[in-house]
Amino acid sequence: MRPACVLVGVMGAGKTTVGELLAAELGTRFRDTDADVEATAGKPISEIFIDDGEAHFRTLEKAAVVTALASFDGVLALGGGAILAEETRAALAGHAVVYLSVGLADAVKRVGLGAGRPLLAINPRATLKHLMDQRRPLYEQVATFTVSTDGRTPEEIAAEVLTLLKP
Repeated sequence: MRPACVLVGVMGAGKTTVGELLAAELGTRFRDTDADVEATAGKPISEIFIDDGEAHFRTLEKAAVVTALASFDGVLALGGGAILAEETRAALAGHAVVYLSVGLADAVKRVGLGAGRPLLAINPRATLKHLMDQRRPLYEQVATFTVSTDGRTPEEIAAEVLTLLKP
């Protein structure tokens, strides 16, 4: 069993919104590893960061990704930082991975001022730009396809992904 596709990208790229549309079009389920982490921890990610630290969150995240890749056959979205772990990048080999790329202006519009996003607690715009610059090469490394989301509706993005996924 393997996911129909795996969506990666920075927060604000549209992984959840596009993923839910893709799942509906493909007649399958949608799953977000951030939700898996929250279910395992029994609390929101922001509280995991505060109570247990980012390192603990990343450990839970790696486990959630490995489990989902091995046991889920729908559309899977990974948390924005999941690709930071070398083990996660290696586990993505052979999967249909779609990198939803987004520019800073669109990402800022979509995430707002970072409410509930612990990595954006201080200076959200500068922090988001740094995260995007840091992670872009890793997203590109794992991606089978890259789809730009700037200035596009979720429906347009999902339609392009569906076209790319067709054999």
